[in-house]
Amino acid sequence: MSSPVLRRLPAVLVIDDELRSQEALRRTLEEDFEVFCASGAVEGMEILEMEQSTAGIRVILCDQRMPGTTGVQFLKEVRQRWPDIVRIILSGYTDAEDIISGVNEAGIWQYLLKPWQPEQLLLTLQRAAEVWRLQQENQRLSLDLRTAEPVLRRRVDSKQDKARKVFGLAALVRGPGSPLDPVCDLVGRIAPYDLSVMVTGESGTGKEMIARAIHYESNRADKPFITENCGAVPDTLLESELFGYKRGAFTGAVDDRIGLFQQADGGTLFLDEIGETSPAFQVKLLRALQEGEFRPLGSNKSVSVDVRVIAATNRDLEEDVRTGRFREDLYYRLATIPVHVPPLRHRPMDLPLLAVRILEQSCAALGKRVTGFSAEVLAVFAAYAWPGNVRELQNEILRMVALADGETLGMDVLSPRLRQGPAVDACQATQSWTDGLSGNLRERMEQLELRVLQAAMQRHHGNKSRAARELGLSRVGLRAKLARYGLADEGQGDQ
Repeated sequence: MSSPVLRRLPAVLVIDDELRSQEALRRTLEEDFEVFCASGAVEGMEILEMEQSTAGIRVILCDQRMPGTTGVQFLKEVRQRWPDIVRIILSGYTDAEDIISGVNEAGIWQYLLKPWQPEQLLLTLQRAAEVWRLQQENQRLSLDLRTAEPVLRRRVDSKQDKARKVFGLAALVRGPGSPLDPVCDLVGRIAPYDLSVMVTGESGTGKEMIARAIHYESNRADKPFITENCGAVPDTLLESELFGYKRGAFTGAVDDRIGLFQQADGGTLFLDEIGETSPAFQVKLLRALQEGEFRPLGSNKSVSVDVRVIAATNRDLEEDVRTGRFREDLYYRLATIPVHVPPLRHRPMDLPLLAVRILEQSCAALGKRVTGFSAEVLAVFAAYAWPGNVRELQNEILRMVALADGETLGMDVLSPRLRQGPAVDACQATQSWTDGLSGNLRERMEQLELRVLQAAMQRHHGNKSRAARELGLSRVGLRAKLARYGLADEGQGDQ
């Protein structure tokens, strides 16, 4: 057996039959990755077979047009043999239809167009390597939870507390008067009960974070939390992913595979984009939910599991039920408790806190030190409508951190999309801040002042000196106002 290779950099395999393009890709990536290059599918497969027996390739960047095969066809075979490798396709506009039709079967994580930009390419590969790392970490954590020795079980309570802080309600960032407040209240109330939950909302609003919060606030927090994106996998593959299969069940099934339902036994299974599944698959899923058991493909024995199912969709499933696209019985089985996540444009008071949290995460992921945003950038953030919601905000800040030279993110690294993008309706943004105010003008102004003080203290993690500077107050003046509203004990004193 080969000894593991200790690598300083993550390994990426570049496959391109044009040597000049191959060399350009190598030069762009070689400072951040250990780059292996191949001119075609056969050579690429040889490198994979050799490297996967040691430390392993983490990311494949593959050209669509290659002699003898296409990138999509090659990546389909890679997915079958090494499903953990993150797969990226690189091609021109003319191949878009062929690639899109094969995205699900090949499990392509990203599709990049030629001519590529070095910054965009490098950032995409960095994110892909991070996805690989998180996948491995999730698998290790799931395995640890299932196979831990009794002596380690004594640490479960402390681990649960830590997990609850990272993934529970405390992880749902929001400002005073946020539309997320009633959502968090509902999550806290339903989490302890084994009821099916349907999380709805636009793409990128954080539906998976809501599902995680439900899991980690429940009695199942020490058990696995398993996710599956139903919209990214074709029906035939989705069935084997969820229910597993026995060796010989179909061509390529060389070993038994435990499905996600069985992996999540005792814990929670999160089915994202449930509205994209076909009626035929919905029948099989409904049966598994009703009976609490299923048969792996190729098996004549049923497997019983104890799983809480949380589903999510950005579709109007009630309308899909009316039109017959989604089964009514499955909808009511999944939507015992509906939870709707509001879009980011309806949460202006959350934006500054979210931006700071995402900035910290982005700096940690990229190993860079950036301390904050310029006033101009924050103004653009506040005026932008964020059609991609929190996911778009995450991508924007990650991109800005990657391109930043200084410790403050300024307009020079802001994407043109934001400078020219749709602005939030000013009346709508103001409405969110003034919702719930009551009484005469003076009383309403006091309530609004309280919200501003709370938001400033949260933004600066309780540091009174910084909050006072932002609000144009002295430390004494700020302390007096905090005391007036019963907030005197919040924060970190005179820091």
